Parts: sequence; C-alpha cells; structure tokens
Amino acid sequence: MTAASSPEFAIDVQGLNKHFGDKHVVKNLSLRVRRGEIFGFLGPNGSGKTTTIRMMCGLLKPDSGSGRCLGYDILRERAEIKRNVGYMTQRFSFWEDLTIAENLDFVARMYEISNRKDAVRRTVEALGLTARSSQLAGALSGGWKQRLALAACMLHQPQLLLLDEPTAGVDPRARRDFWDEIQKLAANGIAVLVSTHYMDEAVRCHKLAYIDSGTMLAQGSADEVIQSQHLITWSVRGDHLSELQDKLRQLPGVEQTVTFGATLHVSGKNAEQLQRSIEAAIAGTAWHAQKIDTGLEDVFIYLMSPAETQKGATL
Repeated sequence: MTAASSPEFAIDVQGLNKHFGDKHVVKNLSLRVRRGEIFGFLGPNGSGKTTTIRMMCGLLKPDSGSGRCLGYDILRERAEIKRNVGYMTQRFSFWEDLTIAENLDFVARMYEISNRKDAVRRTVEALGLTARSSQLAGALSGGWKQRLALAACMLHQPQLLLLDEPTAGVDPRARRDFWDEIQKLAANGIAVLVSTHYMDEAVRCHKLAYIDSGTMLAQGSADEVIQSQHLITWSVRGDHLSELQDKLRQLPGVEQTVTFGATLHVSGKNAEQLQRSIEAAIAGTAWHAQKIDTGLEDVFIYLMSPAETQKGATL
C-alpha cells in the first residue's frame, strides 16, 4: 500500500498501547487525523504525547494496537513511515557550527534526495531563510532555529508533519509566525499533528485531543471538547478574590475555581447548585457575578487537575 492509497486520513490508529517496564505509558489510544488538518495534541508533561508521536512516525513499535500512517502499516512498515513523514522534536538537534544551508544539505543527503541543491534552495525560499542561509545555526535566535528545524522537516516534501512542542521557549511573535507557516502547509493538503501547551495555539487547530497518564480524555473540535465536559461557568469580578475562592470551594456545586487576573471563573456541572452557591457567597458584597460560556482553558484546567485540586487554581 502506498501513501496515496489512503485519501482521507493521514493517521488512523486504534488501540495503541506502550509499556516501559512496569509503566503503562499509552493506554488503548485511538486517533484519526485527516489530510490537510491541523490536529492539536495536549496534555501535561509525562502524559504520553511524545511516546504516541514516536509510535506514529515509526521510531517506536507499539506493544499492541493497529493502524496506518500515510497508508503504511505502523507495525510492519515503520521504515516507510520514517521516510515519508516530517518529525520535529522538542529540542534543537542540528549542528551549530554549520550554516543553515549546510545543515539542510546534510539532511538532504540523509534522505537521499536527488537534486539536493535545488531541494535546499526551494525549502530555504519557501520558509523565508534565504537571507540567513549562510549564517551559523549556533548564532540563530530561538525563532530562527525553529524555522530551520521546520525547513529540515519539509525537505523531502512529506504529507504529514509530527511536531512535538515545536514552539516551547520561543517568543510570542516567533510562535505566531511559525503558526502562519503551519496553516499555509495545511491549506496545501499537509496533515499536521502538533503537541502544545499554549491555548492560543490550541484554538488554531481544526481538531484537538487531550491525553493524561496515557489515556485519551477528550477529542474533537474545540466546541466538541468544551461540550463534552458539561461544565457551567460563572465569572466573578471584584477585589480580594482569593477570599471568595476560599469560600466557594467549600460550597456544593462548585467543582473548579480559577483566577484569571482580576476575574474568578467558577465552574461545576450542577447548574442550580452552582448558581445558589455563588449567589449565597456574594450576597451583600461588592462582588459581581455573571454566567459566561465555558472556555477551552476552563475545560483543559478541569481535565488536567486532580479532583482534590480542581477547586483552586490561579493563572
């Protein structure tokens, strides 16, 4: 089977499991990513995101499960997968004493790309690296190193990019520019699976998945993920919100309180109990409360927080 024989899904895996010794790192994970789709992969550190990505790109063999990546079997055709996907790791892993062009030429040799010079020139131009192509990689800022890493992923013209926290430690402007490039690639039919901790990046994805302790907890569009948790949220404004937070977390119906600067978000699943508790807590005070739409960040904090700590978080 060739990559072209799977027209709809670039990734289609079911029931993936992976152990390292006694630790069950990925548990019965299933995932589908369409071609031309940006799929955001979220979860706390150690949740199994990187292990899952490495199974999908052929670097790790699942203990059990099945599926295809670009039409190739993830158990039997791992070498073909590695040759046909672009994988960007969390850490910058290029040679700092080589220029951008030299680094890319070396990667092109590894992929045995014909007409290496043309491939490097084309990629450098496409990602806006022409003016810096003779600059040493070690002298690049975080944003330009990130762009070099993306260029290396794109040299062999893959139809799937697997990006493992590609913008960690990069300034906001460089992150925005990077995502502009990712959206251009997706518009040209390239599938992108990207792990991230940033909410402003999550909302730019077509689909999202949240994983914790190796288990998929939610999956779908941003609206679908929000709706799946059935949270009702109120916003409270006023001074000394920490006092109110301490009070609310003891009341029935209050499952989560999160401080966003000068605003307190209060969430729960029992709408009547939640409203009664909030109204009782602010009665006769200067605090003002109103019901709001639950946001993606409210949901992800809820998913990532153990039950005993959900009632008090600060951002």
